[in-house]
Amino acid sequence: MNKKKLELKDYLLISFICVLFGVFYLLAVYAGGALSAVLAPMGLGILGYEPFYGIWFMAPVFTLYLIRKPGVGIITEIIAAVIEVLLGNMFGIIVVVSAFIQGLGVEIAFMTKKYSDITYGTTMLGAVITTIFTLLWTGFRSNYLVLDWKLVVAIFVIRLVSALFFTGFVSKLLCDQMVKSGVVKVRG
Repeated sequence: MNKKKLELKDYLLISFICVLFGVFYLLAVYAGGALSAVLAPMGLGILGYEPFYGIWFMAPVFTLYLIRKPGVGIITEIIAAVIEVLLGNMFGIIVVVSAFIQGLGVEIAFMTKKYSDITYGTTMLGAVITTIFTLLWTGFRSNYLVLDWKLVVAIFVIRLVSALFFTGFVSKLLCDQMVKSGVVKVRG
């Protein structure tokens, strides 16, 4: 684990990741809304956002992969969510609560490796933990208990596949490539 204090370049990297993902997150919200509208006539509108959930878990992976300090994943995810809300997310400030939960899920996975030797197993574990945490949170918030159990299973499976792909695979792949190309260096 990186014991050094954050430096200016760390804050700049965190800021860049927050803004970049704040925009990506908002685009994913709009894409989910559009897919929900398409699925609504079939009674499946609730599934519209699910394929995009893994995108919403990506910012903490990038930050923790590159900086490897406890807490920076949660902070990055929360700031990215605030930026997303300021840019026009129609769900409002509740997104910040979701961001805390998402950042926490990824942090727990990185904590198991003491923020070093980050593998696909680490990012995949983060995807699974965050999927479970967010399912519990959205299930509570949206009262999934009243839904048919098959629909809840579909929500979980689609969200998990999205998280494994975007959070577990794509995030790690992109971070590996950025480090390999010399665009950034891992601090830790």
